[in-house]
Amino acid sequence: ANLVFLVDVSGSMQSNDKLPLVKQSLKLLVDNLRDEDKVSMVTYAGGTKVVLPSTSGSEKRKIRQAIEQLTAGGSTAGESGLKLAYDQAEAGLIKGGNNRIIMMTDGDFNVGLSNVDAMIKLVERKRESGVFLSTAGFGQGNYREDMMEQIADHGNGSYFYIDSYEEAHRAFERNLRSSLFAIAKDVKIQIEFNPKLVKEYRLVGYENRHLNREDFNNDKVDAGEVGQGHSVTAIYEVTLAGQPGTIDELRYANTNGNESSKQSSTKEELAFVKLRYKPIESEKSKLISQVVKSEMTPFKQLNDSGKVAIAAAGFGELLRHSKYLSNKYDFVQLLNLLNDFDGIEPGEKAELVSLVRLAESLK
Repeated sequence: ANLVFLVDVSGSMQSNDKLPLVKQSLKLLVDNLRDEDKVSMVTYAGGTKVVLPSTSGSEKRKIRQAIEQLTAGGSTAGESGLKLAYDQAEAGLIKGGNNRIIMMTDGDFNVGLSNVDAMIKLVERKRESGVFLSTAGFGQGNYREDMMEQIADHGNGSYFYIDSYEEAHRAFERNLRSSLFAIAKDVKIQIEFNPKLVKEYRLVGYENRHLNREDFNNDKVDAGEVGQGHSVTAIYEVTLAGQPGTIDELRYANTNGNESSKQSSTKEELAFVKLRYKPIESEKSKLISQVVKSEMTPFKQLNDSGKVAIAAAGFGELLRHSKYLSNKYDFVQLLNLLNDFDGIEPGEKAELVSLVRLAESLK
């Protein structure tokens, strides 16, 4: 790995949940460096500075000393800091390795819209050189999550929000490889539901990841990255054929009862899933496909990761006051759901339960 830490040290980063937490997060990253890895560090405030030139992961004491010396003060010049970080990353480029900038900031760039557009164009251009960009957001106030996520998306990287040491530990120690070591890029998923079995469907969330149908086979269209050991869960709400739906039947739908041989042979299929991805060193995508059979598994028989995913999605729908939610579904029901299974790590389950209780008390 060739990592560049790009750290915002402007005046807005002084509070305990910002630069002090950034320093703790960086130390977790350093603990996981190997001798063959390289790391450098760039800071930006009113100006930009290389506070640590490219250094071997074996020199952990030297790297920690550079982290300890970080102090906050001054205005914010995010774009110039990003350019300097790319210079450092390209100077230490490891061909075929993991070349990545990790930007740590409260997201208050203090720049105009034209500069934000320029930053996006910059990260799009630089990703072609093999340098990816991940962003980690800290603190509250002027925080711009939309911009932080957007920059990471365009930079072929991951986005995190760090609000506690536990969250830093999760992102930069336990899930380090899945978040920093990409194994596939421009990953796209397309799902086709069988209209014989599925009357209506909707994807829960992922609005900012939506691609047009014609973009699936177009290798020039950018998409997401998947890291080592990373899993992605997409949840669809479906109305099965024969059940009452929310959309009126089409007057001119095909009702003559004729089936093609293909439709007849696929009547036991619920859906057909296609996945395209590019190996990291390639610009040509590969295709994987999978039939989903129509066997149904009741919720109580789902594995624990499936139950956790559905509980998390339900929490998100409640927080956004989703128009698709039944009036009968509330935070109390969600808490009952969470209490019914134990497959989630105890600390994470306790955190999720406490968040649901907090949301219930604030509603």
